[in-house]
Amino acid sequence: EGGGSRRTPCIFNLSPGLVKLGVHCITGQKVAVKIVNREKLSESVLMKVEREIAILKLIEHPHVLKLHDVYENKKYLYLVLEHVSGGELFDYLVKKGRLTPKEARKFFRQIVSALDFCHSYSICHRDLKPENLLLDEKNNIRIADFGMASLQVGDSLLETSCGSPHYACPEVIKGEKYDGRRADMWSCGVILFALLVPLQTNSKCMYPFFCASGLCGYWGIEPRSLGGCWFLEGVTHLSSGGKHEPDPCLEPAPGRRVAMRSLPSNGELDPDVLESMASLGCFRDRERLHRELRSEE
Repeated sequence: EGGGSRRTPCIFNLSPGLVKLGVHCITGQKVAVKIVNREKLSESVLMKVEREIAILKLIEHPHVLKLHDVYENKKYLYLVLEHVSGGELFDYLVKKGRLTPKEARKFFRQIVSALDFCHSYSICHRDLKPENLLLDEKNNIRIADFGMASLQVGDSLLETSCGSPHYACPEVIKGEKYDGRRADMWSCGVILFALLVPLQTNSKCMYPFFCASGLCGYWGIEPRSLGGCWFLEGVTHLSSGGKHEPDPCLEPAPGRRVAMRSLPSNGELDPDVLESMASLGCFRDRERLHRELRSEE
């Protein structure tokens, strides 16, 4: 059913469901099949799953995990998702340690590109963190887990405090009304910091902890465990090429926090994108291409 696919053993557990590898019997295409048992979930969790389905059906972007199809019966929901084999960005950072500025820029650009696309459809993710950023076989980002996402239209503000405290902005932590787009930008700032600073020291994972005045230090825990919690103050080391300058994404005042659409023009344009576009006949004038890409219109 559904194109002739067969299911293989479980890949991993992903709340609120189980994820198995699916292989198309004819084409051999691999997919991730998220299986959700309706009977074991509360109404609020089911609403979260349905919200994720609705949002993923709306969004199609190279750096957002693709939803191929949805099947259901009385007991189960089956979400057929794009299969990415590189695992979580979190595990990649723990394993590799400090990234080069070049690789950090690549990841950050892809995250911002996907997030800007979501915001253009009035969708705020609200739970951005390395655990929800997946990598494909070429180490390209896929934003996943839109279960906490919300629609924010115009100048309306959101009220529900959600997401992970390490990556949540001050106004969310305080329980105040907030702009979901600005909240996503704060999370991006913490992620950028994590890309430039090792997440592992002496076999422990380190989470950057930010307060209203900026970086306070790190919370450290044993990997995948709730035990052995410790706090390390005053850690300010950045990787080679990183600068000791304020991160515009981590501005405590929401109104002064950098807006999503201002980010791509703040740094150099991606040389790989420029090269690809210049190879097309309609973009041979590189100076004009630069001007138009930097234009606010």
